[in-house]
Amino acid sequence: MSVKQGLMALLADGPMYGAQLRAEFEDRTGGTWPLNVGQVYTTLARLERDGLVEPTGEADGEGRISYRLTQAGTEEVGTWWTTPVDRDSTPRDELTIKLALAVTVPGVDVQAVAQTQRTATLKHLHDLTRLKQQVMRKQREAEGAPSGPADAAKHDEGNHDLAWLLVLENLIFTAEAEVRWLDHVETRLHRESLRPFRRSGAHTTALPDDAGDHAGTRTEARR
Repeated sequence: MSVKQGLMALLADGPMYGAQLRAEFEDRTGGTWPLNVGQVYTTLARLERDGLVEPTGEADGEGRISYRLTQAGTEEVGTWWTTPVDRDSTPRDELTIKLALAVTVPGVDVQAVAQTQRTATLKHLHDLTRLKQQVMRKQREAEGAPSGPADAAKHDEGNHDLAWLLVLENLIFTAEAEVRWLDHVETRLHRESLRPFRRSGAHTTALPDDAGDHAGTRTEARR
């Protein structure tokens, strides 16, 4: 996700200074993508340079400056909400790169790499599912609580819980897909190990003694 667009979306709620923006961003996404204050202020400086945000006034007693969206910034946020996320560029995925390289590097036990990752991903999936259950339990408790003057605060907290729930479910679906892919990888590796030829750097079944003769016969036949 673009930090720039995320901060601008938060500023659509009203003026905030850097530490507020960081806290709101992490609160609304469950801390899944932590930011540091330096990153926030660097982004704000770029947004101000581009005419998308502006300071609301002088720094306060603690040296903090609040920012708000300009008209151009408000229009850009509106465009962001209605524009689909670009999926044309393929993001770098460390696990995919790791396994793709593992099958080409001699001496790497690719099967063990895949199995180790699968165990870790299943544990991660279990942790995410537990967090989801906690959020849903909190929602149920809030729904059963008596109404009162603090309803507005409860509403805001409920929205934040919903935001966190959506993030968690996305992470759960991603982890589930990764487990399925790793199952596929192990099946593919097993099938490759049964193929009657040796791939460089891969763990495959040794060729039978007469395999070279058969291969030579096939080569001559193709000629």
